[in-house]
Amino acid sequence: MFKLAKNKSSVIILIAILVLLFSAAFNAAANDPEVEIGNITRLKGQRVNQLLGYGIVVGLNGSGDSNRSQATLQSVANMLQSFGVNVTDNQVASQNIAAVMVTAELPPVAHNGDQLDITVSSIGDADSLQGGTLLLTPLQAPNGDIYASAQGPLSIGGYSAGSGSNSEQQNHPTVGKIPEGALVEKEINSSLDTEQLTYILANPSFKTASQISSTINNKFGPGTARALNDSTINISKPDNFNYGMVNFIAEVNSLKVTPAVEARVVIDERTGTVVFSHNVHISTVAVAHGNLSVSISTQQEVSQPEPFSEGETRVTEDVEIEVDEGQEGNMLIVSQENTIEDLVTALNAIGATPRDIISIIQKIDAAGALHAELEIQ
Repeated sequence: MFKLAKNKSSVIILIAILVLLFSAAFNAAANDPEVEIGNITRLKGQRVNQLLGYGIVVGLNGSGDSNRSQATLQSVANMLQSFGVNVTDNQVASQNIAAVMVTAELPPVAHNGDQLDITVSSIGDADSLQGGTLLLTPLQAPNGDIYASAQGPLSIGGYSAGSGSNSEQQNHPTVGKIPEGALVEKEINSSLDTEQLTYILANPSFKTASQISSTINNKFGPGTARALNDSTINISKPDNFNYGMVNFIAEVNSLKVTPAVEARVVIDERTGTVVFSHNVHISTVAVAHGNLSVSISTQQEVSQPEPFSEGETRVTEDVEIEVDEGQEGNMLIVSQENTIEDLVTALNAIGATPRDIISIIQKIDAAGALHAELEIQ
């Protein structure tokens, strides 16, 4: 049962939400979802590669780089010279062009001729890339090798218009995209001609790594998988599995486990958002904040089933909050039947400030009563 003063400071409602959800850690673990191994891991060596290129966008309606962008003028002069047009950068004067950086992601398995989505971003003083066309641009990896080439008309999704001192802008007109605007020119070797695999956990956890190893061994036999640490699992294809490595990986990825969730509280002061995992517990604590005195106590209670029934003995937590604001006030009883939506609605009605929220939670954490990692963003 929760006892709260009605129409008090926003901090009171926040404490109600925290303790309701913290004490709700009770049965949530039993409802944790099972997820496929492939959704929480990746194969070592199978990763996305970043590509980058420098290019020129043409066809802009006077919204391109000005003559102050010397790099743009020089780039255009060099391009024209490659076509046999001999000009200098001093002879180029056009605001229909813009220098841009082109980025793309090369997937782990990409073949010659595959198409990639690209992002084009202005690096000069262009007002907008709307209506422009990217000229042929090589895209290279950090090692300098060229893996793709990009070209095509831009899709902006925004605009910038104005006359005199009046202007209007929506989204970012100096950044555009070209769906399937790049062609893969060089493949990345990602052969699976091996009997050994290494899986990397997206969120390192000794418990999850152990679960994955045990699940795989239960399916394919002892010794198939071995957890090396909290994020690395070595897997060997069994000798009696005769369907190839691709099928073996597919079966491993489809196995389901219940990943461990670290106890954590995340606060975003800018938006006033508080997010925490279900397994966050809070001990008995009293907090004084301004003219508020908040007392939180937790008692363990045992629920026994009826004789000869099929029920189970359960241990539940009875959490009580007492708030004293130095004046008399009505008490609002918040029971287990209330939903999170009800409490969030009450919080929005009172208007809790992020500063009070962070202050109270930090004090609880400093007192050692918050059994979770506190992360403030």
